[in-house]
Amino acid sequence: MSLKTIGFQFPQEIAFEEETLTDTYGKLTVEPFERGYGTTIGNSLRRVLLSSIEGAAIIQVKLPGVLHEFQAIKGVQEDMVDIILNLKKIRFKMDGDSTRIARIDITGPKKVSGADIQCEANLDVLTLDLPVATVDKGAEFHAELYVNRGRGYVSSEMNKDKNQSIDIVSVDALFSPIRKVNFRVEKARVGRATDYDRLVFELWTDGSITPPKAITKAAGILIEYLDLFVFDEIEEEMADPEESGDGTYTIDDSEFNENLLKSVDELELSVRSYNCLKNANIRILADLVQRSEHDMLKTKNFGRKSLNEIKEILHRMGLGFAMKIDPEALEKYKTEGGAEKNAS
Repeated sequence: MSLKTIGFQFPQEIAFEEETLTDTYGKLTVEPFERGYGTTIGNSLRRVLLSSIEGAAIIQVKLPGVLHEFQAIKGVQEDMVDIILNLKKIRFKMDGDSTRIARIDITGPKKVSGADIQCEANLDVLTLDLPVATVDKGAEFHAELYVNRGRGYVSSEMNKDKNQSIDIVSVDALFSPIRKVNFRVEKARVGRATDYDRLVFELWTDGSITPPKAITKAAGILIEYLDLFVFDEIEEEMADPEESGDGTYTIDDSEFNENLLKSVDELELSVRSYNCLKNANIRILADLVQRSEHDMLKTKNFGRKSLNEIKEILHRMGLGFAMKIDPEALEKYKTEGGAEKNAS
C-alpha cells in the first residue's frame, strides 16, 4: 500500500517555466500538494540547495614575491587584499575532484579580468568580465590560482596546507554554485476544494550547474537522508499483502521450475543487490524465493530499490518471494541436475 492509495494528494503538474529557463535561472511550479506540504518541501529544498550543492572556488593564491595578503605589489594599483576579494568572486566550472591550477600572466598596461585567466583541462572560468587587478605600463602580473571543489563556506585556515610554501596565500572559499533561492506557496484547486498548495520555486545559479540539475541533486540528498528513517516495521506495513505471496504457493515435484536451480551469478543484478545476496548466503534462486520480502528488507544494505529489481527478475521467470518448496523435490532436481552435468 502506498501513500497514494490512502488519500494523500500528490502533485500532478511539475514543470519549469520554459520562457525564462536558462543555465543560471529557473522557475519551477509544482501542484497540488496537501495543505502544508508546499512549505515543507519548499523549505527543505531551499536549505539543501544553499548548503549542500558542490561547486568550485579558489582556495589558494600564489604571487611571486608576495608573502602575505597585506603586501603591496609593484606596478599593480590594487593591494593584495583587494585582489583576493576580486578573485574570490570568480566562478568556475570544474570536472573531477582533484585540485586544478589556473594562471594569470600579464604585462601592462592592462585591466586584468576573469577572461585573462588561463585554465587547465576540465576547468573553465564563468565570470569573464569580473575585474581582478589593474597593471601599470611595463609592469608584470603573474599569479597561480589553486581551484578545488567543495560545499558551502570554508575558511582560509581550513584551506591551508601544512606543507605549503610561504609564497602561497590561503583564502576563504564560498563553493556553493547557488546564488539565490526563493519560494512561495499559493492556493491550488482540486475539484471544488481550494485548500491545497501550489509551490512556486525560483533558483539562481552561477552557471556551473543548471537549475533542474541543482534541484535534482538537492532532492537526491534529501531522499538519502529520509531513507534512514524507513524502518522494517514501516516497510512491512506499507507492503501489499497480495503482492508479497507469503506462504500462499507451494512448489512440488509436479510443477518444479528449473529456474530455481539457477545461481545468482547468472542474474544480471546491480553490484549492490548481488553483494547483498552473497552476504546473506543466497546461492541459488531456490534459496531466494523461500524468503519473504520482509526477510529480505532486514538484510544489511538491502533496500526497496534492490527488492524491486529482484522482484522484476523473479516475475519474468514465473517466480516470487515467500514460496514454499517441497524439500524432496528440490533435492531430487539438484541431484538430477548434477548428474546431467557429470554426464555431459
